[in-house]
Amino acid sequence: MTDSSRADESQLSYPGWRVVLACFLVALFIFGFGLYGHAVYLAELQRLHGWSTGLISNASTLSFLLGSLLAAFTSDVMARIGTGRFLLAGIFALAASMTLLAFAETPWQLYAAYILLACGWMGMGTVVIATIVSSWFDHRRGLAISIAFNGATFGGIVIAPTLVVLTGEVGFTRAMLIMTAVMIVILVPVVIGLIGVAASASRDQGTIPGKPLPPAVLSRGQLVRDAGFWTIAAPFSLALLAQVGFIVHQIALLEPALGRSLAALAVAVTTTMAVIGRLCLGLVVDRLDPRTVTAGSLLTQAAALFAISQTTEPAILFVACAVYGFSIGNLITLPPLIIHREFEPAAFGTVLGLSTAICGFVSAFGPGLVGLARGVTGGYTAALMLCLTLQLVAAAIVLRRARGQG
Repeated sequence: MTDSSRADESQLSYPGWRVVLACFLVALFIFGFGLYGHAVYLAELQRLHGWSTGLISNASTLSFLLGSLLAAFTSDVMARIGTGRFLLAGIFALAASMTLLAFAETPWQLYAAYILLACGWMGMGTVVIATIVSSWFDHRRGLAISIAFNGATFGGIVIAPTLVVLTGEVGFTRAMLIMTAVMIVILVPVVIGLIGVAASASRDQGTIPGKPLPPAVLSRGQLVRDAGFWTIAAPFSLALLAQVGFIVHQIALLEPALGRSLAALAVAVTTTMAVIGRLCLGLVVDRLDPRTVTAGSLLTQAAALFAISQTTEPAILFVACAVYGFSIGNLITLPPLIIHREFEPAAFGTVLGLSTAICGFVSAFGPGLVGLARGVTGGYTAALMLCLTLQLVAAAIVLRRARGQG
């Protein structure tokens, strides 16, 4: 970027901030429908059709694993058809998924809907958002990515509760159709107007807007053999494995000490602190070493888990949940920042896509791992210590600087 473009980033009139707004809204809907909405779908489809928890849960797992696999190839498709078109395709895949889910009456329709949902994740998920935002920013990249990814947390605050309320008023099918229509009405004009149909995430790669991205300088095979790549993919995979496991079991492990209502409130505190943590990190991370910040975040999460495992005092549990939540969102924000510092710009999409795929695949087993530890030991203490250990190991790995940068 030129010096003038660097100065522009500090101004609200800079076009990149409108792109951040667009990506915030994309994150709100894909995480709202694609992550937080699963609990709503599970409850309503069980009630409507009497399907077993296992049938629906397995469809969710398939969607997450397939979405993770597809993430590895996101950069290839974006380079071929352009980021704007790819994003619109993701929106319509998500819309098709939610529509089919609204009318699903047989298991095959359920699974087809969740496969389409994985395609929606590919077109609207973490890799796409980070690639688009990163291409517009240099010295304010951390803040921009943090703001965009806060849309993910707001997806849990807005989409899932609204679906629950609407379902109570007009039924599940109409509620899904209404929210899907709202998504299309909001996102399609936003993407066309603020990002552009032919837009290519190539601003900092020296290519002409709207033209395909240059070929990646590293293949996936080369990355798999690159020690620097594994100092990113491995620690974040372990950290997210522990984090997803903790989040899924949080109410169950807190309920004996806090009761159902206060345990739910602790989850709300955790989520709120995730929003605050992302914003606070975004304000300073561009002046810090993202690897050191990652290690610090993991150490504070490990300390919070240790506190939760050692006490039943409500005040301490709430503080520990707040401390843990402060870093939750940052584990998604930080990998793109490390990759930007340590790999060539043209390789960004490939590196982030493969790393995201590995992290998504590994973290999908988090809930099962924590559940297994609880089942074997009869309590959550050992499971928490396991998560704590995973995060300490991740902190140690991420501090290795195999590529000699940062």
